[in-house]
Amino acid sequence: FAKNQMTAHCEKYDLAIVGGGSAGLAAAITAARGGARTLLIERHGFLGGMGTASLVHSFCGLYFVRQEPGAVLANPGFSEEIASRMIATTGMGPRRMGRLDVLPQHPVDFAVIADQMTAAEKNLEVRFHSMVTDLQQEGGGWRIESGGRCELNEIFATRLIDASGDAVVADFLGGGSAMAEAPKLQRPAYVFGVHCHAELDDDFRLQTAGMIVAGVKAGEIAADAMGISFRASGRAGEIFASLDLTGGAQVADFSPLDSSCLTHLEFTGRKTAVAVMRYLGAYSEVWRGAYISQWPVCAGIRESRRWIGETILTGEQIYHGTRSAGDIALATWPMEFRENSKGPKLRFPLEDRPTGIPIGCLKPLGIENLWVAGRCISTDHEAQASIRVMGTCFATGEAAGRAAIQQ
Repeated sequence: FAKNQMTAHCEKYDLAIVGGGSAGLAAAITAARGGARTLLIERHGFLGGMGTASLVHSFCGLYFVRQEPGAVLANPGFSEEIASRMIATTGMGPRRMGRLDVLPQHPVDFAVIADQMTAAEKNLEVRFHSMVTDLQQEGGGWRIESGGRCELNEIFATRLIDASGDAVVADFLGGGSAMAEAPKLQRPAYVFGVHCHAELDDDFRLQTAGMIVAGVKAGEIAADAMGISFRASGRAGEIFASLDLTGGAQVADFSPLDSSCLTHLEFTGRKTAVAVMRYLGAYSEVWRGAYISQWPVCAGIRESRRWIGETILTGEQIYHGTRSAGDIALATWPMEFRENSKGPKLRFPLEDRPTGIPIGCLKPLGIENLWVAGRCISTDHEAQASIRVMGTCFATGEAAGRAAIQQ
């Protein structure tokens, strides 16, 4: 559509936020409650990002790592509020995984909770089915062009938060970001829903894992299926299955910002999922009759571009549990490396110490009136493997929303 179809009216806001995932949601609610007229721009038809569109069904990073049982919340404020709402909705509290605690969440419930929270804020406007198509600094603020299928909207915002996950604002500005080489990038996740009444106990999981290995060795299913895991959703007859995919014909081909690669990823995810379910149904009485009940809107990208900020959080700082006076949140999740399709490798910090996230990680270097939140804050590849989880993204989103309106 032509540029001259853009509305002549330029809408004005105190703050615009690009991306309505866990970080963008937290930033928007925080800023609106602080009195700022806020616009949240989201490409999908619901909020929640990986937790809804990609069916990632656990909030990780909400709680301290502890040797002893008993979940202890790491970041008060928005993280506590969203956790309480999810527990009240699903009836499920934190679950113990080794010395980690995670909070099960259901993507359907997350979307509804996000709707309810945003609708309650009179200073907040949510714009679904919209993407930023142009952006530039102007008059001490930001002139933004956002578009849907058949329209363009012109927006002026005094301040801006990039919570896109992919540092898309850096792309419009022509720099200021970094990304790991493809062989090191975290593997994308492909999560799908399955209707099955099997009891997912340890024996069943081991038996299923053995069947998958046998199927891969026999050439009946692709090697991408090797690390598949299954987890109960909390709803009768429903489980979630999770795959870690190569992302291309070879590991080195993965490009999380390339539409051709992402297209291949979606095709591969569905093809692998169908093959796995057919194989299990053919060789297991328990799996016979199970079927795929839900596809994700999009595969889950764990890592792409990261902003270069005033401070760069490193993996060594995560490992040593570094803290400073200017920290705005705590990172408590271990570095979770998923650099192949065989499952995660966890590197825990010394003595399970939490790491402070400095405010400089949320402030792109040399750019005024711009903040960043979520998985694309300023870190190196190793630290990003810790801070990218939704529990930590809630905390950095809240901090970015607060900082942006207090500047």
